[in-house]
Amino acid sequence: MTEFTVSTDDRLTVVNITDRVEEELSADASGTATVFVEHTTAAIVVNEAEQRLLSDFEDALAELVQDEGWAHDDIDDNADSHIRSLLLGPGETIPVEDGQVALGTWQSVLLVECDGPRERTVRVIS
Repeated sequence: MTEFTVSTDDRLTVVNITDRVEEELSADASGTATVFVEHTTAAIVVNEAEQRLLSDFEDALAELVQDEGWAHDDIDDNADSHIRSLLLGPGETIPVEDGQVALGTWQSVLLVECDGPRERTVRVIS
């Protein structure tokens, strides 16, 4: 298992981490890798990293889960972030061949920040 950190600049943003994940794989790695973010207000997904789509995705998450009005906000004012990440999940299991993620043509590994700006720790288990 290895790990790396990702710094985010906005409250709700998506960061392409595919290259960072591959850097953590050994050159002869084959099988699967689990990519896991160890935070309750961030998520890992696999999808296309086209910038307009990522912007649309951020807008859709913001519309899907309202920012205010949640009971948990009485504690630390970030219930929306927890709910967004809960819907997406903390990790993905991804095929690996010869030290590279075996993704489809348009697929990338993405970190979804729901409570930034923050520094996030991502673990890669292969």
